[in-house]
Amino acid sequence: MVRFFVVMVLLLSSGGMGLSQEATPWQATVTGQIEALHSGDAEVALGLASGTFREAYTDPERFLADVKRSGYGPIVEARSHSFGAYEKTESGVVLQVVKLVGPDLDLYEAVYQLMDEPGQGWRVLGVVLRKVPGRGA
Repeated sequence: MVRFFVVMVLLLSSGGMGLSQEATPWQATVTGQIEALHSGDAEVALGLASGTFREAYTDPERFLADVKRSGYGPIVEARSHSFGAYEKTESGVVLQVVKLVGPDLDLYEAVYQLMDEPGQGWRVLGVVLRKVPGRGA
């Protein structure tokens, strides 16, 4: 857990490790979850979360409500998102920076923690969100 936060700080402050113009397999999961949250499709959004979340939330609508209530509104209501740096850890976890333009045109950065779950594909383990200086278009 400490390593996650150290890596997150490094990714957000220095631009990170892996910068690629090519789409990565986990980016489809991130985009799918953001789009599902934006459209209110709680079932799809929860389905793209890790098994731990799926076990904890038997009601997808409760998951969506908790996401909104927990300060992730800028992700739920994002006007757009793009991918920044990423890092693959030794344990198979990927930390992916996502840049967001919020509904108010404020800018945000999120670090998604993802893992390729056997038989499920890439799933979101967690997200850390912060507001950054600037305005979006």
